[in-house]
Amino acid sequence: MTIDAPLTTYQGDVEPAWIDLNDHMNVAYYVLAFDYGTDGLYDFVGVGPDYMAATNCSMFALETHVNYRGELRLGERFRVTTQLLGFDDKRLHYFSRMHHAEKGFLAATTELLSIHVDLSVRRAAPFPAKIAARLEAIRAAHADLPRPDETGSVIALKRPKTA
Repeated sequence: MTIDAPLTTYQGDVEPAWIDLNDHMNVAYYVLAFDYGTDGLYDFVGVGPDYMAATNCSMFALETHVNYRGELRLGERFRVTTQLLGFDDKRLHYFSRMHHAEKGFLAATTELLSIHVDLSVRRAAPFPAKIAARLEAIRAAHADLPRPDETGSVIALKRPKTA
């Protein structure tokens, strides 16, 4: 099994409904596109819709942080790549980048933490061994990727220096 580093988890085009008053993709749709990338990651890991139907378990988002780096405009093609940063028995920590598909520039990044949930009790539950093994294979394939600079970033205004 070949595991790309990073994984390409979604590709799409900026749709007319996604354009805001500034004539570029609205922030909400960057998040939507990243969510489609998360779906692609979950399918690759094996925790997508078929898994949910078979096990009554799913993934919930716990935290996300988005950085906007460049404009995407109507009709432009983009791709989302995802890097697994880590996991434990119940949680995934991953980082996605959105690039303009033709021009190659970085349009946005997002860092996410999600948790595996047993829907019958709506509580966190450990990953099954098969899923944990798949995550370990992805982690190994991504081990040599540099940690993204934006990881763990905090929103803050820098205070002016006082004399």
